[in-house]
Amino acid sequence: MNTQPVLLVIAHGSRDPRHAATVHALVRQVRAMRPGLRVETGFLDFNVPSVQGVLESLAAEGVRDVVALPLLLTRAFHAKADIPAVLREAPARLRIRQADVLGPSPLLIAALERRLYEAGLTPADKSSTGVVLASAGSTDPEAIAVIAEIAREWRHTGWCAVRPAFASAALPRTEDAVRELRDLGCARVAVAPYVLAPGRLPDRIARGAAGADVLADVLGAAPEVARLLLARYGAARRPVLTALGA
Repeated sequence: MNTQPVLLVIAHGSRDPRHAATVHALVRQVRAMRPGLRVETGFLDFNVPSVQGVLESLAAEGVRDVVALPLLLTRAFHAKADIPAVLREAPARLRIRQADVLGPSPLLIAALERRLYEAGLTPADKSSTGVVLASAGSTDPEAIAVIAEIAREWRHTGWCAVRPAFASAALPRTEDAVRELRDLGCARVAVAPYVLAPGRLPDRIARGAAGADVLADVLGAAPEVARLLLARYGAARRPVLTALGA
């Protein structure tokens, strides 16, 4: 009998079918890395199954322990308000731990660099390349500050320069950061979308990258992201096991 808590990956959801397809590809990657772990997916909006529907199904099966993992890169409104509200409505028999959001993490930086190299850069290009760290954006000051700090830290790994940019709710926009790096004298400019799946805001990032030399893909099902999900799951499940006397 498998006594591990079920991992419930909670995605935002989107009208864009590429979003759900990418989320499911990432979850398949997680399952492949941990074959004995049950991994389910629920969406907050637009897609099925809903988070509430998955939780009710798990409770009906007799599942007791769940780790709910927000598929989010920053602790903004969805992580602080939406997801806890949904989890409070879960069936009473379930014991649920909410895992931390994914970012920041060195594994995400590794995934960003993987995508840049897949787009044509090489490690030898780092010192002459300026990078725009392009995120979806947020009205949450904490989330914006985290993106700016990631850009500062990433710069220290050898890139010519790294500038944060936002597709919504904050400035600068991607195209403005591209121009800034050109003016700074970087020989080439690359845009690294700090987003997990395609959709409306990632498309806006892509349009803003028109003046760049390189546009990387979204993080998606990068193996580093899958490993990070498992790491967040492992950190969240420990208090549950302690409470059960394990």
